[in-house]
Amino acid sequence: MSDYLRKGFLLGLGAAVSGKEKFEQKVKELVEKNELTQEQARTVLDNFMEKGSSKKDEWDEKSREKKRDLARETGIATTEEIDELRARVNVLEEKLGVSSQEDETEASEEKE
Repeated sequence: MSDYLRKGFLLGLGAAVSGKEKFEQKVKELVEKNELTQEQARTVLDNFMEKGSSKKDEWDEKSREKKRDLARETGIATTEEIDELRARVNVLEEKLGVSSQEDETEASEEKE
């Protein structure tokens, strides 16, 4: 599954780069024909880049959501879930007066 995601991402990236280059060339041609001023061309390119950046952020968020969904479906714990469980275990260990393995490892390393 991750291979498909990687290939799809690379395909989208290639299309975006190609589209950007073609767009910049078209804007340059319009400037050369005096259909756009340099300032207008800069504004158009800036708007294009801004929209591209916001789309990238949107795609990144969708990708993260897909990964979370896939992790949930396959039963893989997320980093947040693991951190939450560690915190709960630490609280329980404190209540029981038991030290964690990490504490024991650190204590034995300090003795050496």
